[in-house]
Amino acid sequence: MSKSKLVETNEKIAENVTTGFNKMSDAVVNGFNSMSDGVVSGFTKIEDKFVDRYLRKDDETVEEAKARLKAEENARREEHNKMINNN
Repeated sequence: MSKSKLVETNEKIAENVTTGFNKMSDAVVNGFNSMSDGVVSGFTKIEDKFVDRYLRKDDETVEEAKARLKAEENARREEHNKMINNN
């Protein structure tokens, strides 16, 4: 009988510890995701302003300028890789 109570109490403790850990883990993950979303959003705003001010051509939107810059970067990388592979 005594052993049964001990096992029962141990199971209750284990359940409470697990529940507490899961709640704490969820809070940490949610906090990290929230912070990460804020950082990415802030960076995107800064990136858009920079592209708009310094890299966008007169007849382009910010999105079009980003696409053009990405295409130019890819072309430069391909040319660089060709030069490296030919040597």
